[in-house]
Amino acid sequence: MTTLLTLAVLVLVAIAIWQMTKIFELSQLKTDVSEIATDKDNKYNGYLLFAFLIFIYGITIFSFYNYGKTLLPEAASEHGGQYDKLMLVSMAIIFFVQTITQALLHYFGFKYRGEKGKRALFYADNDRLEFIWTIIPVIVLAGLILWGLYSWTNIMDVNDEDDPLVVELYAQQFNWTARYAGADNTLGNANVRMIDIDKANVLGLDESDTYAHDDVIVKELHLPVGRKVNFKMRSQDVLHSAYMPHFRAQMNCVPGMITEFSFTPIYTTEEMRQNPDVAEKVKRTNKLRAEKAAESGETIDPWEFDYILLCNKICGKSHYNMQMKIIVETEEEFNEWMASQQTFKSTVMASAQ
Repeated sequence: MTTLLTLAVLVLVAIAIWQMTKIFELSQLKTDVSEIATDKDNKYNGYLLFAFLIFIYGITIFSFYNYGKTLLPEAASEHGGQYDKLMLVSMAIIFFVQTITQALLHYFGFKYRGEKGKRALFYADNDRLEFIWTIIPVIVLAGLILWGLYSWTNIMDVNDEDDPLVVELYAQQFNWTARYAGADNTLGNANVRMIDIDKANVLGLDESDTYAHDDVIVKELHLPVGRKVNFKMRSQDVLHSAYMPHFRAQMNCVPGMITEFSFTPIYTTEEMRQNPDVAEKVKRTNKLRAEKAAESGETIDPWEFDYILLCNKICGKSHYNMQMKIIVETEEEFNEWMASQQTFKSTVMASAQ
């Protein structure tokens, strides 16, 4: 019945539009307005083209000046500099080409506007000109694509070389949980079907797997500076995306499968806090965050920088609040923090008592 009513409404809407079109055509027959553009019309259009050209350049300059200050600070991962350089070069080329092509488009639109007595000249082809404007974009785009593929291959080279730290990021509506591989640096088997809240098995770890016994489950992500980290990512419910903007890292968390990403932090949290550029950006961006937190009764320090893990896929009504604090520290501080954490085995045993 719903489908039938929907089709009926669509048919009635189509008939109404058709009737309105016929009425509009009849009303046009009673007017003396000519559909042929005059020299005056063409002149106005030419000036409007120039005005629009000035507008798009003006809004571009304003955006760079006003919003360029809120861009992310220097990348805090080993691969981040290469990523930022590729992005900068790509945007510079796009901006350069856009500036020239838009200027020529609007200039020629005005210069060759229609005028009484002016006849248009038609050139069938110009092989040299067509070769130039074809081969230059081909070379530039091919270079950017090859550079991008090379960068992507390096960034996505997730391997076990250099003794990486193995960490799982577990996503669920609307929070993150981190699991460290423990002393053996090997994550135990897990499955969402094994989740048992009564036993504090919130990630569905296989209790019979000895590799899972020394795993450490936490709600705050700690990373040692200068050490490679291999992330394994899972989702319990819907599609999420693990986004760590300061490390230029992002990977989807897909239900039913494990995705991977790897990077090496190069600045501790304290080093980033002491960076003047970072401090200035934090003052601008965190002030609004502090004001919103105050509305809900929270108290945060709006001037203190923190690395953060966000969800970058709209996953539900509380998507905006799905985040986790990341602390990058020295190897010694990290080891001390790890030593203070309970293993999965000890947590399960404690809950069973």
